[in-house]
Amino acid sequence: MGIFDFLKKEDKKGPDLTSFMPQQIYESGVLELKDVIAPSALQVSPREVNLGDKVARSFFVISYPRYLSDNWFSPIINLDRVFDVSIFVHPIQTEKIMRQFQKKVAEIQSQISTREEKGLVRDPKLDTAYNDLETLRDQLQQAQEKIFDVGLYITIYAESNEELDKFESEMKSILESKLVYVKPAIFQQEAGFKSVIPIATDLLSVHSKLNSSPLSSLFPFISFELTSDKGILYGINRHNSGLILFDRFSLGNYNSVTFAKSGSGKSYMTKLEILRSLMFDTEVIVIDPEKEYEYMAEATGGRFFDISLTSEHHINPFDLPAPGEDEEPSDILRSNIVNLVGLFRIMLGGLSAEEDAIIDRAISETYALKDITPESDFSQIEAPLLSDFELVLGGMEGAENLIQKLSKFTQGTWAGFINKPTNVDINKKFVVFSLRDMEDELKPVAMYLITHFIWTAIRKELKKRLLVIDEAWWMMKSEDTASFLFGLAKRGRKYFLGVSTITQDVEDFLSSPYGPPIISNSSIQMLMKQSPSSIDVVQKTFNLTDEEKFLLLESNVGEGIFFAGQKHVAIKVIASYTEDQIITSDPSQLLSIKKSKEELKASAPNQFNQSKISQAQKSLDKF
Repeated sequence: MGIFDFLKKEDKKGPDLTSFMPQQIYESGVLELKDVIAPSALQVSPREVNLGDKVARSFFVISYPRYLSDNWFSPIINLDRVFDVSIFVHPIQTEKIMRQFQKKVAEIQSQISTREEKGLVRDPKLDTAYNDLETLRDQLQQAQEKIFDVGLYITIYAESNEELDKFESEMKSILESKLVYVKPAIFQQEAGFKSVIPIATDLLSVHSKLNSSPLSSLFPFISFELTSDKGILYGINRHNSGLILFDRFSLGNYNSVTFAKSGSGKSYMTKLEILRSLMFDTEVIVIDPEKEYEYMAEATGGRFFDISLTSEHHINPFDLPAPGEDEEPSDILRSNIVNLVGLFRIMLGGLSAEEDAIIDRAISETYALKDITPESDFSQIEAPLLSDFELVLGGMEGAENLIQKLSKFTQGTWAGFINKPTNVDINKKFVVFSLRDMEDELKPVAMYLITHFIWTAIRKELKKRLLVIDEAWWMMKSEDTASFLFGLAKRGRKYFLGVSTITQDVEDFLSSPYGPPIISNSSIQMLMKQSPSSIDVVQKTFNLTDEEKFLLLESNVGEGIFFAGQKHVAIKVIASYTEDQIITSDPSQLLSIKKSKEELKASAPNQFNQSKISQAQKSLDKF
């Protein structure tokens, strides 16, 4: 009411008018919550309500079948559409309904008796109604059931009337297949819309009488499920506490990507997947940048390799795999030369076109120096070393600058890293390569070298394997390493290999031209808590709604969104106590475990050693 309306309604007594005018002026200008959430315009017509740029239509349920099965409302709740549902439940006093039942039972008995006296055939409908009423009356008398007036209203939204009609037809077909019938609230659209919005006002008052059992089937305590008949437990569906069971090896490809900020639980979730995958005869290989998987490798009887400049573990990049049944030795040799050129491009900080040609020719001559040709049996020949390559390069014109750059890998500080024969054996169910002690400058080189070594080993024998690359953004910093990772993701399926890439630096990963293709070649995607600085990039990449965006910003540790194919749900990762003790990354828990081991070792060394032997033996027997 405006100030002029107020003035018209007041009498002409001067003192009263002046005493109320300021308060009325203030109240007319106050902005309330309803003013904020109200649409810019509203038009009510007999069949719909126009809300700004949206059109809404309200419906009420008029009829239910004799029996309602569990989750019959699930197809409606899980429709990928915008709509609101309101359920009004009005209790009816048992005494009142019992009097109505007595009258109704008497009417049906009278009809049955009349038909019998006339010699008519029994009517099954009357018999069924009589039995149902008697059964329900007994349950009401024993307080096993109650009766309610139930109103079920649905308001659907669309951009246009055509889209609204299409949505109405889809909704009706689903409900009518369940023998549930709805009608639009013609000439009552305003009342229908107000009945559905969350103000708890039943203006339509279109009710059906339901007892407790069918009413319980109506409540939408259901949400989207993402589970399969086989696989491992990834976590709990946060919508309905259902289990998210999935087998990555049943999808189109076996790859996955995980994006999360530091401390959100991504390593914890990955370790849990690894531990459960090992139980299903999957071999797992991990590239670990922070030495987080060492204890897990020890507990499961796996192998742990610490790759650093002073490490005793070495990988020779010139190693050649034995050709497979469908592979030619010439193809293997050619492929390895191409990969070595990429490795040297990373090691030497880039190559010009001329240097690239020199390197390519020098690699071929290095293999020839060891009598390795496309016709050779690679398994019977000792592979050359980096120092052999340097020797060949020294006799080539224009290679002086390359030799100078290469010398630190053969004679300088970094000589112990790459210039030795391979002494790493990954013939175990669980293998970890740690790069924590490797200098940051060399980490991309080490990751490229290790992944190439793993790829070579994988091609020797077909097995179900999972390759986990933690902090994969290290590999995305170089085009060669990013390209090789993309090649693994594309070709891995042929060798029964799933590649799991994990990173906390989303922008670095996606800024690479190979980042988006790696995501599109990953059937499983896991998003956990994100930082505000990267959430917009994640939302655009994964086409998230605003609700899902805020969910990722507000998620707790171990919570996020799990994608499998075209489906996704909110997930919470949960581990058992024993699993938690093996996979935990909490520094306080790790310190406590370390302290307990030291105390046990100090108090009874022999008993401690025997315990380790027994634990290792059990792990070997299990895995």
